[in-house]
Amino acid sequence: MLQNDVLPLLEKRRAKGDKIVFTNGCFDILHVGHLRYLRQARELGDLLIVGLNSDDSVRRLKGETRPIVPEDERSEMLLGLEVVDFVCLFDSDTPLSLIEAVRPDVLAKGGDWSIENIVGSDFVASYGGTTMSLPFVEGKSSTNIVQKILESGAE
Repeated sequence: MLQNDVLPLLEKRRAKGDKIVFTNGCFDILHVGHLRYLRQARELGDLLIVGLNSDDSVRRLKGETRPIVPEDERSEMLLGLEVVDFVCLFDSDTPLSLIEAVRPDVLAKGGDWSIENIVGSDFVASYGGTTMSLPFVEGKSSTNIVQKILESGAE
């Protein structure tokens, strides 16, 4: 779902007292580290919104050879996980405008981010929300998977 479709639904859920959790990332090659992280994020509330970097955004952040998987397929994969309620694409280098629109109760990122460096943490704190840095699954990353494939000489 796109951001504009999600916002009215979020307001209805918020009015019912549901706690909204937001996280974001590239999720280029979905792996067990992503799954464990997303499960942890979902446990922090009633609804999990994933901000997904667009293909152009991923290229700017990771280089011209990324993403490996296009945004529509990355979005479909994430939505196929029972813990993810909505996926919202964003094209900027950071998800700040999306975070401002969603106004999550909890902002979550992987443990490789310190809370003071998590984009949007100041904004979320300004209205009483919480920012969480969740444990990082060591050695599990899309970059590591790509590197392993390249080193294996697989085509």
